[in-house]
Amino acid sequence: MTTLGVLYEKALAGEWFSLAETQHLWEAAPLDELMAVAHRVRCQQVGVGEVTWQIDRNINITNACASACLFCGFHVGAGNVPLFTTTKEAYRLKIAELLALGGDQVLLQGGLDPRMALADYEALFRWLKSEFPTVKLHALGPPEVVYIAERGGLSIRQTLERLVAAGLDSLPGAGAEILNDRVRQLISPRKASAAAWLEVMREAQRMGLLTSATMMYGHVETLSERLQHLLTLRDFQAEAVAEGRRGFLAFIAWPFQGNGTRLAAQYHYQPVTGTEHLRLIAVARIVLCNIPHIQASWLTVGHEVAAQSLWGGADDMGSIMIEENVVASTGRHFRMDKAGMTALICDAGFTPRQRNQAYELL
Repeated sequence: MTTLGVLYEKALAGEWFSLAETQHLWEAAPLDELMAVAHRVRCQQVGVGEVTWQIDRNINITNACASACLFCGFHVGAGNVPLFTTTKEAYRLKIAELLALGGDQVLLQGGLDPRMALADYEALFRWLKSEFPTVKLHALGPPEVVYIAERGGLSIRQTLERLVAAGLDSLPGAGAEILNDRVRQLISPRKASAAAWLEVMREAQRMGLLTSATMMYGHVETLSERLQHLLTLRDFQAEAVAEGRRGFLAFIAWPFQGNGTRLAAQYHYQPVTGTEHLRLIAVARIVLCNIPHIQASWLTVGHEVAAQSLWGGADDMGSIMIEENVVASTGRHFRMDKAGMTALICDAGFTPRQRNQAYELL
């Protein structure tokens, strides 16, 4: 077995890790050493003193969803939130508040809504752009794109082209969960496969759309499946670079929030600890040596753990999240405003720098 010292040297040299090496790093490395190495790698990749963040707003188009994933407490069938569809007046009020707070982007997501076709999304995007031409639409996600394409009898490329023509600016990494079909069959059997998720991202990047990669962990996946998810993203990123695509700008991981979900009721639910999240962030920084930014995921782990992760590989705090409903449906209610965000970053020992979705400093 490769010694930890050799693995640390490989990490600092930007060399690739095998699955066995990654698992050994996870299982054997003391957390303080692991975070220290990850922080040095972060400094080599994106610099030393700054932590980025942004202002955007989540708006859920609806909570109607045919997927009914076991881990979700937000879709109408979960029983935590009554059926709703956001009205035009609600969009106006929510986006006006976003603009007043200095934001310029909407994270617009819904679900696999059988009531909506591609034309409905096109009409919504066009209306939003006509009302708010400066607002960026960071919208949908690969599972929604696959669902819309299949229902319309179109290819992924055709679907994305029509969405972009209607106003789509960038594609979130939503719905990755764990990129393993054994896991997906257990927790979200009606949702796009791992290969389909990657194919949507491949086409989106070929079209020049900004993309990010995600992971929701801490449920039914094995450690090997969790770590293989990271290697799958690294390999996909290498393919993107070789093809001349921009690839993923960032990696965002968050632990499964189980309260009130069918997944927690059906399987042994053991909430992820803060130290486990810190280990995940550090390993991600080391393994994902070709993805530039790692988010701290304060929304699910809280402010203190997020601040600690800035010394263990993370370089970005994400958004202040003016509105968030999906995690909140499980009873998790961490909140942040602009002053709180900048204070948190400063108190952790870094300089806060506001950015846009392209990671351009404002």
